[in-house]
Amino acid sequence: MRRAALPTRWSPPVPCLGDPAHLEQDLPGLSPQAWAAAGARLAPLEAALEGAAASGAAAARRALAEAGAALDALFDEGLPATVLLPRRARLLDLALRGLWDRHLPTGAPAALVAVGGYGRGELHPHSDVDVLVVVAERALEEKGLREALEAFLTGLFDLGPAIGHSVRTPAQCAEEAADLTVATNLMEARLLAGPPGLLRAVQEALSPGRLWPSPAFFEAKRREQEARHHRFHGTAYNLEPHLKEGPGGLRDLQTVAWVAHRHFGTASLRELVEHGFLTEAEHRALVEARAFLWQVRYALHLLAGRREDRLLFDHQRALAERFGYRDGGPNLAVEQFMKRYYRTVAEIGLLNELLLQLFEQSLLPGDEAPPRPLGRRFQARRGYLEAARPGLFRRQPHAMLEAFLLLQQHPELKGLSAATVRQLRQHLHRIDEGFRRDLRARSLFMEILRQPRGVARALRLMTRYGVLGAYLPALGQVQGLMQHDLFHVYTVDEHTLRVIRNLRRMADPGRREELPLCADLMQSRIPKPELLYLAALFHDIAKGRGGDHSELGAAEAETFCRLHGLSDYDTALVSWLVRDHLLMSTTSQRRDISDPAEVAAFARRVGDPSRLDHLYLLTVADIRATNPTLWNSWRDALLLELYDAAMRLLRRGVEPPRDRAQRAAARRREALALLRAHGVAETAVEAVWARLEEDYFLRHSPDEIAWHTQALADWECERGEEGEAPLVLIRHRRPLRGTEIFVHTRADAGLFARTTRALDRLGLDIVDARILSTRDGWTLDTYIVLERDGETVNSPHRAEEIYHRLRRVLAPAAESGGEAPRPLPRRLRPFRIPTRVRFEEDRQGRTLLEVTALDRPGLLSRIAEALLACGVRLHSARVATFGARAEDLFHVTGPDGRPLDAGRRACLREALIERLDAGAAPGEGGRGDG
Repeated sequence: MRRAALPTRWSPPVPCLGDPAHLEQDLPGLSPQAWAAAGARLAPLEAALEGAAASGAAAARRALAEAGAALDALFDEGLPATVLLPRRARLLDLALRGLWDRHLPTGAPAALVAVGGYGRGELHPHSDVDVLVVVAERALEEKGLREALEAFLTGLFDLGPAIGHSVRTPAQCAEEAADLTVATNLMEARLLAGPPGLLRAVQEALSPGRLWPSPAFFEAKRREQEARHHRFHGTAYNLEPHLKEGPGGLRDLQTVAWVAHRHFGTASLRELVEHGFLTEAEHRALVEARAFLWQVRYALHLLAGRREDRLLFDHQRALAERFGYRDGGPNLAVEQFMKRYYRTVAEIGLLNELLLQLFEQSLLPGDEAPPRPLGRRFQARRGYLEAARPGLFRRQPHAMLEAFLLLQQHPELKGLSAATVRQLRQHLHRIDEGFRRDLRARSLFMEILRQPRGVARALRLMTRYGVLGAYLPALGQVQGLMQHDLFHVYTVDEHTLRVIRNLRRMADPGRREELPLCADLMQSRIPKPELLYLAALFHDIAKGRGGDHSELGAAEAETFCRLHGLSDYDTALVSWLVRDHLLMSTTSQRRDISDPAEVAAFARRVGDPSRLDHLYLLTVADIRATNPTLWNSWRDALLLELYDAAMRLLRRGVEPPRDRAQRAAARRREALALLRAHGVAETAVEAVWARLEEDYFLRHSPDEIAWHTQALADWECERGEEGEAPLVLIRHRRPLRGTEIFVHTRADAGLFARTTRALDRLGLDIVDARILSTRDGWTLDTYIVLERDGETVNSPHRAEEIYHRLRRVLAPAAESGGEAPRPLPRRLRPFRIPTRVRFEEDRQGRTLLEVTALDRPGLLSRIAEALLACGVRLHSARVATFGARAEDLFHVTGPDGRPLDAGRRACLREALIERLDAGAAPGEGGRGDG
């Protein structure tokens, strides 16, 4: 069976149900022979459907299903959706007319009308279907007509498809059409059966002179579109986009068509060319984009087996395969397919914007004052910036950059005029190598980045209109490039623009409360913010090529900076920021930053306080622009802790850290001072500390030591009353701003597995764990947890729930297991992330175990079971999740406290892969490294 293909360079037809020859003319990629063959296959099915409909709904239902299956087979064989949509509508027309004729007498004062998408003749396999029965005034008073309509509507229900219906007089239609959605549906009405005069009466009642005049309809539709876009966060670049309702989707195309139809009476997009609103090239781009989305939607309905307009992860891979994309090179098949989708909806969004602006100028009264000159090349008219004369960009291409600089300098302007955008797009080819080396162009680009306001907006508009991608071709190559995971929510270009927006917000005094430290640094210690913007532009520019994108991007950034006249120091800073833009996030999340040696190693790589300031700001902006759920109090606190510790070292000079004994003694002194301030007796403190190893003091802050010690001293006093009952402490910790859980109970081999399983069942994410024990075999385990939404535990009732659950599972008599594992969430099911296990030695003479796996429910408890099975002792854990991928680090030893030997490593590797890859698809198994 030949796979359905995505459209290439042919235009979809305006639906014309009775004229297949017209469709053939609009499909140059489809031969007359192929069209004739398709018609020959459908003709007997259509004839059978007409006969079946005359026999009743049950027979019509069977015939309709058979004919629909034939259409789907034609789609699989390569016939495009643009042909099949009106054909499917025609099939339903035949069935409904047959039922109508069966139940309604000739000349009955009632008409059957298709409305909405069915009225347009656009029916996908599982589209909603809406019909309207229009009856003459007082006609329903006739018992015979009432009974006939009831019989028809019963048959309608029995026909099978979920067909929505209503019965109204023309006057009732006009009354209901005060609602914008109803009015829009009725605008697309198409007569199926009955007297044409009834439909004309409805159309006259709904004419712009009586209801929804063109200006009011336009404004209402524009507000409706803005609200709809807002539901999708104002971007088409979502992980699981909605191809109908999302920005740049089919609804944006329909909005343009509805407004044009209301004002001009147009029946097709083609007529907008005749009215001067579209150029031939723009019309071709719109109809090709519509053909692409129709093709994808048709396939999506078949794949889902129901109406589905969201490109869910479950379906993206299957659609890419269906349309012939194959994994190869640096990009997966699904990434290639989605790149085309994102570029298509971006084009629709742009043309929608231009048309709505032109409609606004045509429909709404505006200020007719003469244009206001803005320099020699531009002027302001009706709130938009426009080129002062035609041919400007042909004669002076650098003016394309000047336009965006003027928008920054005149924030009262709404944007570029549609005519100027059109002229600009027609001359993008002038942005070539000579343009990039032109001193005027280079100076204008740097001036855009150096403006005190409007940088993010200017770069977004430049991206939207193709200017930035032309000026930085490497950035143009990643337009619409997504990474098929749950970590990177946006395409590379959208992510880049959001990083720059985040940096700009740090420079806004009115937003200081969002990130006070970032705002203070940006506004007082960053003399050249444009260097950060350049680093943001280049930090991901080399993605999708293969190789290290940081190294490749740094080389491109250096070349760009030298071409644009930056000093050696500034060039080196930008290039270093791009090369090491992941350094701070990976160090904070994957290293033990409470260890002075780790902080010193990081500080040496950074080099000086100015670089640290720049890197901290870029890191925060980058994380916050990657995924709305990624930035949380824990990551914020880790970065801040690393920044503060590294800055102290850099200011006094990076020196070798003090030895372990000195650091432990210093922390004991600070903790003792805190305990004295709280009235804790020194004898009680000494009794508790006598049970603790030196490692405990090295791995906890003085505040934590004081908190634990006071609670342990009280617990010792009450121990006789409660026997071996565990001690559980919970607090919202600062400055780390996570919820800290401390567990002190008799140690046993399965304790870590039971604890992590319980916390997972409570819906908590463990982000950090320190596993210690006293000299006499009691645990000193600390877990830092967050709620699933990244927030801390913030209610006493929730804390009480956690406390009692842990007390139950930690009790000496508690049993392991007993609860079925939670199912894998829907969004994780499409991902196949093989388990990878890696070992290395850490700085403390232990083994560092790194586990990369699918972030499934109960992951930590499965890892704990593997540790237990191989007799491995856990000392600490650092947990990080990147979308569907978990990257967890564990400091472990053998039972003797020494690093793992080769035999125990092999045991652990096998046990981990067996437990974590259970249920993986064939060939998706894990592997061990190191």
